[in-house]
Amino acid sequence: MKARIPGAAQGGGQQAMMKKIQEMQENMERIQHEVEETEFTSSAGGGAVEVTVTGAHQVTKIELKPEVVDPEDIEMLEDLIISAFNESIRKANEAMEKGMEEAKGGLSIPGLL
Repeated sequence: MKARIPGAAQGGGQQAMMKKIQEMQENMERIQHEVEETEFTSSAGGGAVEVTVTGAHQVTKIELKPEVVDPEDIEMLEDLIISAFNESIRKANEAMEKGMEEAKGGLSIPGLL
């Protein structure tokens, strides 16, 4: 099955198709850069732990409420940090997927995000 590019069959043929693909690639690169620069924040434990990551999965901030730091229960704190971190990464991945879908404009090209 061949991929269909909207507008490619209407008087321009292969040249128009190549132009649309190039525009799509440029949009995908722009969106990828925007998402990678965006920060995603999630919290756990009712806001006791907050983790911020970029769309490139770099942690930029971890904020802990003093009352969550209990030397007798380090495991709970570790679990809260992991939970908040994983949720922030999920948000970043979701934003990237959504952006790529928008950039593709409904095209389904095998091997393309």
